[in-house]
Amino acid sequence: MKKYIFIIILTTIFNLNAQNQLPYYEIPTMEENYTAQTTVARIIDGLGFRYYWASEGLTEKDLEYQPAGKGRTSLKTIEHIYDLSATMLRLTNTDFKQAKEKEQMSFFEMRTQTLLNIEALRNKILATKDLSELSVKKDGEVSIPFFYIINGPIADAIWHTGQISSFRRSSGNPINPKVNHFSGTVRK
Repeated sequence: MKKYIFIIILTTIFNLNAQNQLPYYEIPTMEENYTAQTTVARIIDGLGFRYYWASEGLTEKDLEYQPAGKGRTSLKTIEHIYDLSATMLRLTNTDFKQAKEKEQMSFFEMRTQTLLNIEALRNKILATKDLSELSVKKDGEVSIPFFYIINGPIADAIWHTGQISSFRRSSGNPINPKVNHFSGTVRK
């Protein structure tokens, strides 16, 4: 009996450690220092936290879910969020290597890479002295202002993360009720 309890405890510890290796299990703590960079970074943190929990523990049934049999499945929506995260990196010239080509990734690999991409974008934003430096320039002229990156792929990723949350609820697997989206924490 003691042997089984020991194995259960080890398995639980292993699962908790594996879970905490990915960014955004909880929103990182940050000083209350309001700058353009910390504000946008916090928006990115909100996306990362919501995406972590929207995509945590999805089953094959959840991934195949398609509302009313139309539109994207949950898996296709997750692929789209990955594409948006890669677009954010490209548009902000964030040098962050992708582990594999998208076509070679499993759901779990894509989820991990998306979370790592979001974290890399956050770090780039915090390291930038002036957010206008992140505007896309062509021939020395701004062709895509950083504002468009916020209301484009960042907002779109937040929107689609909400869809994943809704889809999983509809397929019978709602988000962990201990998640607090307001504080970015998880009740123990």
